[in-house]
Amino acid sequence: MKNGISMMAAGHATSLFLAITFSLCVALDLVLPFAEHPMSELWLTLLPGFEWISSKGYLIGFAESYAYGWYFAVLWVWLYNLFLRRGGN
Repeated sequence: MKNGISMMAAGHATSLFLAITFSLCVALDLVLPFAEHPMSELWLTLLPGFEWISSKGYLIGFAESYAYGWYFAVLWVWLYNLFLRRGGN
């Protein structure tokens, strides 16, 4: 019998990975404010409502990163389990 991937495990793992990565990038931008290509420009583009250097902006960015992780996991796990059930090699 073929076992699929757990949606809950994949969703939480992917979401936490993206939220932690977001947090590390924000911290790196704060430590190295004069970097040639700051990540804050990317976050402003990818995360609606994100504001640089504000607690509200950080919380919005963290929540949206977590939500993007669930979006990715739900779609990917659903497709993976679908192909697994159909016996796609």
